[in-house]
Amino acid sequence: MKKVIVGISGGVDSAVAAYLLKKDGYDVEGLFMRNWDATINNDYLGNPTLNESICPQEQDYNDAKITCEILDIPLHRVDFIKEYWDYVFTYFLEELKKGRTPNPDLLCNKFIKFDLFKKEALKLGADYIATGHYARIVQLSNGRYTLKRSKTLAKDQTYALYNLTQNQLSKTLMPVGEYSKDEIRAIAQKAGIPVAHKPDSQDICFVEDDYGKFIEEETGVSIEPGNFVDPEGNILGQHKGIIHYTIGQRRGLGLSLKQPGYVIRVDKDKNEVVIGTKDQLYSKVLYGNRCNFMSIPSVEGERRTTAKIRYNSPEVPCTIRMAEEDLIEVVFDKPQRAVTPGQAVVFYDDGIVVGGATIVK
Repeated sequence: MKKVIVGISGGVDSAVAAYLLKKDGYDVEGLFMRNWDATINNDYLGNPTLNESICPQEQDYNDAKITCEILDIPLHRVDFIKEYWDYVFTYFLEELKKGRTPNPDLLCNKFIKFDLFKKEALKLGADYIATGHYARIVQLSNGRYTLKRSKTLAKDQTYALYNLTQNQLSKTLMPVGEYSKDEIRAIAQKAGIPVAHKPDSQDICFVEDDYGKFIEEETGVSIEPGNFVDPEGNILGQHKGIIHYTIGQRRGLGLSLKQPGYVIRVDKDKNEVVIGTKDQLYSKVLYGNRCNFMSIPSVEGERRTTAKIRYNSPEVPCTIRMAEEDLIEVVFDKPQRAVTPGQAVVFYDDGIVVGGATIVK
């Protein structure tokens, strides 16, 4: 009997993943990861006012315990607080200060949920790890493992998982990807799992809504104000710090303009936020680095794919090629709105993940 360690978060998706795997005959155990603790991270931040209610992981842990008791499987617990700080939160801070819009969930998936978690699972004798992600893992005829979109596109999470390695994919199970969210809740309710109707958790647990406000209030990092400028460099007003702005932003600028203005670029070196028109938000070409390929080992010559430039954006046709060793050029058939450095661009081929990269420009 193969042993599977399931990442039990305290939510319904991971609970049903464990239930389905046990039903399929696996030897199932749960592992709860504690990645953020307001009290401990308060010491890192040096700020006694840190809001301890932002990430209620103790309640999640209690939910996880009850779930595992009902499923009659053991539950282990591990702390990755320091590792999350070193690999995810520090990156998040540095990217914001560079004027980019980071997605820490991507690094959390790669380094915490599918790396450190896997190593901990191996110590427990696991043959596989499993999660409650809405995605499907398939092995192609060329022998490579990749991701396939989940049954329900509304919940598909392949975008946030594009940077998993072949080794990680080959040892991971994602049973939830075969179901819709409603079906998962119905399965949980029928199985008597108490979190059947628990609301979905917020992915970035240490930030409630405003990244810039969080950084200034909770980390003590001083962000210098600077100038809003138009594309020609003419000063339009003063901004309150580049971490408060992202490409495509229109609201909260505090500018009085003759026509609607949008953030079209953030210049860290000049500490400027460039304001332009809606038309100037569109780009036909982008470049990305930190490339990771799944369905293919690398891109040879030009390749036609579709691409997503943010989690909720549609897939759009494009042509990709390697401009340098770790720099991919993406040319869209039609210009795309608000291409944002720091976010991911993920490539698909008929629902299969080809690979992805971090947008740099």
